[in-house]
Amino acid sequence: MTTNSQQLSLQGRKATQARDWRTVDDCANKLLRLSPSNPEGYFFKGLVEKASQHPNIASEAFEKALSLDSARYDAAIELASQYVIAMRNTEAIALLENYTSNLSNSPRYLDMAGTIYTDIGLSSLALPLYQKANELQPGIDLFSANLAACSIFLGKIKDARDIYLALLEKNPLHQRNHYQLSRLERATDDHHIVQMKAVLEQATLPPHRNIFIYYALAKELEDLERWDESFHFYKQAGDAVTTVSNYDVSKDETLIQKIMDTCTPEWLADRKLSSPLGRQDKSPIFVLGLPRTGTTLTERILASHSSVESIGETKYLESIMRTLSGIPSVEKMTPEMIDALAPMDTTAIANGYLDAVSYLLGDKPLFIEKLPYNFLYIGFIVKAFPNAKIVRLKRNPMDSCFAIYKQPFTWAYKFSYNLDDLARYYLAHDKLFSYWRNLLGDQLIEVEYETLVNDSENQTRILLDRLGLDFEDACLNFEQNETATTTASSVQVREKIHSRSVLRWKRYEEQLKPLRTHLEAAGIRVE
Repeated sequence: MTTNSQQLSLQGRKATQARDWRTVDDCANKLLRLSPSNPEGYFFKGLVEKASQHPNIASEAFEKALSLDSARYDAAIELASQYVIAMRNTEAIALLENYTSNLSNSPRYLDMAGTIYTDIGLSSLALPLYQKANELQPGIDLFSANLAACSIFLGKIKDARDIYLALLEKNPLHQRNHYQLSRLERATDDHHIVQMKAVLEQATLPPHRNIFIYYALAKELEDLERWDESFHFYKQAGDAVTTVSNYDVSKDETLIQKIMDTCTPEWLADRKLSSPLGRQDKSPIFVLGLPRTGTTLTERILASHSSVESIGETKYLESIMRTLSGIPSVEKMTPEMIDALAPMDTTAIANGYLDAVSYLLGDKPLFIEKLPYNFLYIGFIVKAFPNAKIVRLKRNPMDSCFAIYKQPFTWAYKFSYNLDDLARYYLAHDKLFSYWRNLLGDQLIEVEYETLVNDSENQTRILLDRLGLDFEDACLNFEQNETATTTASSVQVREKIHSRSVLRWKRYEEQLKPLRTHLEAAGIRVE
């Protein structure tokens, strides 16, 4: 590399750290004018396109850099990150497998490789990379936080707790770390509550920037049975998000009605093929429903069976359908997407989805996809996968709504932050499943959370029988299943089954009166 090239490389790397993409692009162009075969120029081009959210163009640039210098591990890891966005997961994994051994002196790319593995549901492969990044460069908060989160996914709760305590000792004002710590165990005293209230008193942020400390306080106050004070902070959190969410529940009500209007018996009967091409050996079980209704519990029970494996919560079905629709919406589903998808041969959905998840599948005949909001796609699921089973979890309406209200889902479930929105969404969801219940027959299996936790062995036997499976004792000992889980219930699933959450809403009966009134006025029985 010439002196000019070295100077441009140094300038480009400094600009990258400053996220000055115009300068990075300028350096790339100058490098390539000096030498069209300079891998650094293409690497910079890839970074610019990555920052501009152009994964296909970024991939081409990183591929070119690698073709010119196969030792460029930075280009390889960056390329893997772009492959994941394009759902080219098998290729991404191949890059990681080939290059992670070259990262022994690069904590940044060790951490990035770990994040890629985490994003595609391979937390067990991510953990040693995060650990190595922290060993090489201790004291980097991002590396520590990623290691802590991965530890939670893998059930290493004590390790995660130690990391969060160290992070908070270093920065006591970090609200999200307080929230993560609060999730890891039940509060038995108000020591952490006092600390968090002090943080809140010092905060000069607008309310929507304090939501994680609100949720953390509410959760620990609930642990201590200080119900009124707990609800005060849950409401503060929900109100804070509502002010900035720009959410209109009527749009979701319209969407759910559109699903029912489109996915008619006649539409479902028009199946081009009986199964995806060449995929008769794999049958999916879609575990779904409203969040916080027992979907993770059910997944863990089923995944403990010798004939079943879980691929966790993936968004590949959503991504495939968005891509096929040709509509670049940020929403999970829209009426326009339904109109675009409805006339299509759903074999494309099935094969696209199975291609995307193939790297997660072993040799077991059944696999679970557990993403609660897949209920939006049931019509397309049963048309694309005629042999699929739909396991829908349902729970006491008040417990269901309140459990959702208590959880910071960011933007995954925008209806969750306001009790009126929650009630309206619940009613639309209930109407949707009344529709599917009449239409799908035995293909829809409904499981009541309360019955499952109070009569676990009998209900597990019934569920397995509905799925055509023999009973196995391992299904009752799901807490011994060491596979990763990345859901909001990642801590609770390490516990034995319990009924502590049944009728939890009764502790907040006065505060939840408006919710109850709304549901009962629509004919929903809450007791």
